[in-house]
Amino acid sequence: MNALGVTPFSRGLEAWGRRLPAPRAFLVVSAHWETRGLAVTASAEPETIYDFGGFPEALYSIRYPAPGAPELAREVVDLLAAAGMECAADERRGIDHGAWSPLLFLRGAADIPVVQFSLDRERSLPELLEVGRALRPLRDRGVLILGSGNLVHNLRTVDFEDRDAPVESWARQFDEWIRDRLLAWDLDACVAPESGPNGRHAHPTREHYAPIVVVAGAADPAPRVSFPWEGYEHATISMRCVQFD
Repeated sequence: MNALGVTPFSRGLEAWGRRLPAPRAFLVVSAHWETRGLAVTASAEPETIYDFGGFPEALYSIRYPAPGAPELAREVVDLLAAAGMECAADERRGIDHGAWSPLLFLRGAADIPVVQFSLDRERSLPELLEVGRALRPLRDRGVLILGSGNLVHNLRTVDFEDRDAPVESWARQFDEWIRDRLLAWDLDACVAPESGPNGRHAHPTREHYAPIVVVAGAADPAPRVSFPWEGYEHATISMRCVQFD
């Protein structure tokens, strides 16, 4: 729903986007593309995917017509091959709402190429951290690696009727725990979210947490960590944004 704009979060993303230098391309790790094995989009003109249902019709008319970057997809495949990992180049898949909904506000002009990178459901979080480390050279080549998920995400606990409902204490505790672990650059803790307070409740499934692990791997060792946006929606969803410099 934030994709329709005029929310505190969408305005926060717009402000963050204005502060970011324009990258050569975006490589997006979205919670909404899980695969068996690693994959990367390689379409020159990726379509906008509407991977959701039951929402207002206006959401289905949104397009994010950014170009793809097949050459970046090839770099991803080659970097992972050099690290002993196979990655498939998918020439048919477009970009899902985990990619285009934040990019609408981070780069509304849709003038920078976008490539999406999948989450391998068969790899553990420590293994996904190593995947991220293999992608680190892309940052030195002008690629902004964007992870899209939530640091607290349990849809069984949300208040769907009230975006601004007071945050529940257990959600705040986990969100603040991962904030502190990132500031301390404690990656051993970051790949074991179940060790944090209410960790299994914060993430009954891992797909919305895993993007931060891949991006942290790409940012290692010990970047400067900041939080361009901090807040919650619907009582329990953490909308915290993390920037690694």
